[in-house]
Amino acid sequence: MTGTEKVGEILSTTGAQRYGAECVSQLQHALQCAALAESDGATPALIAAALLHDIGHLIDNRFDGAAAAGVDRRHERIGSAFLNRWFGEEVAIPVALHVPAKRYLCAVDTDYFDTLSAGSVRSLQLQGGAFSCAEAISFVQQPYAKDAIRLRRWDEAAKSPDTETPPLDHFLCYVEVASNALPANVG
Repeated sequence: MTGTEKVGEILSTTGAQRYGAECVSQLQHALQCAALAESDGATPALIAAALLHDIGHLIDNRFDGAAAAGVDRRHERIGSAFLNRWFGEEVAIPVALHVPAKRYLCAVDTDYFDTLSAGSVRSLQLQGGAFSCAEAISFVQQPYAKDAIRLRRWDEAAKSPDTETPPLDHFLCYVEVASNALPANVG
């Protein structure tokens, strides 16, 4: 099974689950995030990362109830490690950094916190809260940090139960392009 087939299967089956306390399913959230990335002119790899940024929730059998129990399962790391099997760093690293990007934005953008959903505010507490000034400076200097910041903004905006998006197959084309962009010695 290719990486595109695998993530497509996961999103179309497990993705039907509700996205925590949000009013959308995991799949609706993923599609909305990818649609925002596409409309913003992102690269195919970043659109794929937007679609797949929360895949760690979907493949983690211990995710359900973790946040309510006060446990951060670090879905961004689980998802990034999973995606590393089939995709390059331009997909996996923004996925790994999308949670630290929330912490960064809360530290540097005084209006950003007000855009967070109630679920994002709760998870922010579990994830360590806003970065300190030194942490924010260190974060933004990492490779793909700017992509992760863009992804994080789409992530927060992708939680509307009424938003229409193209179907999953439309975005799986970007996933396929991103997986085919791997160097010959990777994957």
